[in-house]
Amino acid sequence: MEFKEIFILIFGLFIGLFIGIIIGKIIKYKELKKERELSIKKSKQVILGEVYEKVLPFLPNFPYATRDMIFVGKGIDYIIFDGLSAGELKEVIFLEVKSGKSKLNNNEKMIRDTINKNKISYSEYRI
Repeated sequence: MEFKEIFILIFGLFIGLFIGIIIGKIIKYKELKKERELSIKKSKQVILGEVYEKVLPFLPNFPYATRDMIFVGKGIDYIIFDGLSAGELKEVIFLEVKSGKSKLNNNEKMIRDTINKNKISYSEYRI
């Protein structure tokens, strides 16, 4: 091989490497952009869900009295003592508020399942 052919070969390799790096950076940029957009979308959904949790009792079609509700926020959103404010407790309801396509997480599922199995008790702690 002559010097000119070796030079062209090495030059071609460098050009190929440079183009490969550029293409790799473009692909990585597009992936990061997509991840950011997804992250922003999820963040908006979480914030909207939190707003729904707080506003829910004040919606016109909500079936429970606001005075009967206690906000918990962890594991379940509300405990509702249905009818207590009117002097006639009908039932105790554990309410989890979800919006859109959100689903129960593992802790919420365990709480739901435990409640559905009637593994509930009342406890009093005296000081």
